[in-house]
Amino acid sequence: MDRNKGHVVGVDGGGTATRALAVGPDGNVLGRGRSGGANPNSHSPEDATAHLAEAITRSLDGLDAARTRACVVGMAGASKLNDQAVAEAFERTWEGLGLGCPVRVVSDAEAAFASATTAPDGTVLIAGTGSIAARIRKRRRVSVAGGYGWLLGDEGSAFWLGRQAVRATLDALTGGRSLDGLPEAVLTEAFGAPPAGAPLEVAHKLITVANAEAPIRLARFAPLVSAAEQHGDPVAGEITTRAAELLVAQALAAREPGEDTPVVLVGSVLSQCGPVAKGVRAGLRGLEVLASADGELGAAWLAAVDAYGENAPRPQLR
Repeated sequence: MDRNKGHVVGVDGGGTATRALAVGPDGNVLGRGRSGGANPNSHSPEDATAHLAEAITRSLDGLDAARTRACVVGMAGASKLNDQAVAEAFERTWEGLGLGCPVRVVSDAEAAFASATTAPDGTVLIAGTGSIAARIRKRRRVSVAGGYGWLLGDEGSAFWLGRQAVRATLDALTGGRSLDGLPEAVLTEAFGAPPAGAPLEVAHKLITVANAEAPIRLARFAPLVSAAEQHGDPVAGEITTRAAELLVAQALAAREPGEDTPVVLVGSVLSQCGPVAKGVRAGLRGLEVLASADGELGAAWLAAVDAYGENAPRPQLR
């Protein structure tokens, strides 16, 4: 490695974990760091910035921070930096790191897109706990479709799948239908075992349990839908089919008519082995559909392009 060219840092600041990579000009990873979540929507500015600082500092262990040529942070909740108090907390953190460059914060969608392709333009479809699609131009997010949160949107997401699973269970209980398959799995997840009592009584208990938790906790039922679909449950199959349709529509809404750029899939719901992912890929047939890699890889490559130009090698985890 030519040490005169220094190094770059890429960071993935998620809701539950922050991961950072220090990368040399040849694309080799020089250091890694990890800490807690850094999404400023779900963590206080103090906690979010502390986790970012810890991950970045660990990735630079043994390196001279002042020789950092570029640093890109891909962060869920990046729009929160429009809040002046939050932005100031982050600026204080960047100044305290002693980096030889400014820190560029981008959305997690931009980092995810860059992790999968060198193309400058395309679409990224994210379906984890929530869902959103973003149009990418020159590696920057220029518009979105969806992303309205659990109350107003999140169609096809883990939250949506979980809510549909609970609704299907309630329909089975109140309609006098069999509880085999998905309903039994939902009741077991909610109570530890299907509770005793008349079906209407059990339905009321399930409603009470669901309403006692944060709405987003419904996402915990999502894996049950995929598992039931793979065992031939027809109701689960209808749910996963509809989820895929909604996500395809969201991805297409973020694209221009006739656009042939790549679509990058991100998030637990869109893992390649799941039924929703298979449905989405089928719905996007004819387009180049890619799976994202780790967000920190995308952020590190964006930083490498900032520092070394378009021909910068893509970082590789070994």
